[in-house]
Amino acid sequence: MKKITILGSTGSIGVNALSIIKKNPNLFKVVALVANINVAVMFKQCKLFSPDWVAMGDEKSAQKLKKKLKNKNIKTEVLFGEKDICKLAALKETDQVISAIVGIAGLLPTLSAIYAGKAILLANKESLVTCGHLFMQALNLSGAKIFPIDSEHNAIFQVLPLEIQKNLGVVPLKKYNIKHIILTASGGPFYKFSSSDLSQITPKQACFHPNWSMGKKISVDSATMMNKGLEYAEARWLFNALESEIKILIHPESIIHSMVQYYDGALLAQLSVPDIRISLSYAMSWPDRISFEAPFLNFSKICNFSLCEPNFIQFPCLKLAIDCFSQGQAAMTTLNATNEIAVEAFLNSQISFTDIYKINIEILTSACFMEPHSIEDVLEIDRKTRILAKNKVSSLVC
Repeated sequence: MKKITILGSTGSIGVNALSIIKKNPNLFKVVALVANINVAVMFKQCKLFSPDWVAMGDEKSAQKLKKKLKNKNIKTEVLFGEKDICKLAALKETDQVISAIVGIAGLLPTLSAIYAGKAILLANKESLVTCGHLFMQALNLSGAKIFPIDSEHNAIFQVLPLEIQKNLGVVPLKKYNIKHIILTASGGPFYKFSSSDLSQITPKQACFHPNWSMGKKISVDSATMMNKGLEYAEARWLFNALESEIKILIHPESIIHSMVQYYDGALLAQLSVPDIRISLSYAMSWPDRISFEAPFLNFSKICNFSLCEPNFIQFPCLKLAIDCFSQGQAAMTTLNATNEIAVEAFLNSQISFTDIYKINIEILTSACFMEPHSIEDVLEIDRKTRILAKNKVSSLVC
């Protein structure tokens, strides 16, 4: 039985992971759950899974949860704050840590799990985006293992040779005759829109993805295709891929989740209905597979598969992220922080949809940070960038 800690248990990834655990109580046990401020959902999860530990983002939420648990005589111990969250990420009794906290907030807890030598099921792509070299270095030194949860990276993982699966981020792809990794992208809800139409997009429209059910931030990133740019960076680190070894194709049906092309001409792909539980269950049960009543593809009802190259003029955030990776870690950290602030401002109706790119490119070109050599350096770049980005948002609002 695998003992699991979930960082971000009340979000989409966490809820789906718990649904798999519920269906397979003989295979998985919840040891600890971590959330931000969603007391109501966390209370329900505690009643259902009786974790030994829970950590909330702040003391107020923790006290509310404690009171609710005490009234129901539930013995789960409740902690709060970043320090305690990192503590739960490194619990000795935990086998797997599902890293699903959104944004830079997931960095330190994920690193704590790595330093403790855990198996990391990674959904928090920002950890790799903001400090890929330090992240992979810590992974290799600690003996921890990483399993990608994002559907695209998990799809690639599934069709890679076993030796690469066991040594992600280390083995050269060419050694195993891999020519290209092909990341597919749905294109989000606006891939057929003209550039002029995009300025009128509302937060509600941007959060409605045609294929996937996701949180608001990642939904907006999918709409700008920044998410695919961040996934590009993640793939470079995860699969030790050169710039020439990665391609991106738009695939609106979200059936082909990604592909691996070999030098002998073979093209291996992972296909399924768009359901995050499929990639989650594979990461959780690797190297085995488990059944959890997943929906199956019905090819007789699939009219066609369409694939095309992305339009960088229509979606400049994607090109910005790809180019940014080549500039170095400081640039990627700056872009990630700026984008988080810009997306938050858009969701609060402070700026327009197209302003997200404008803020990203302006801060990226005006900020000038030295390359980070430690986690503290990364966090300092992140902190200073957020100040710059918030000031830029304020100037646009005024």
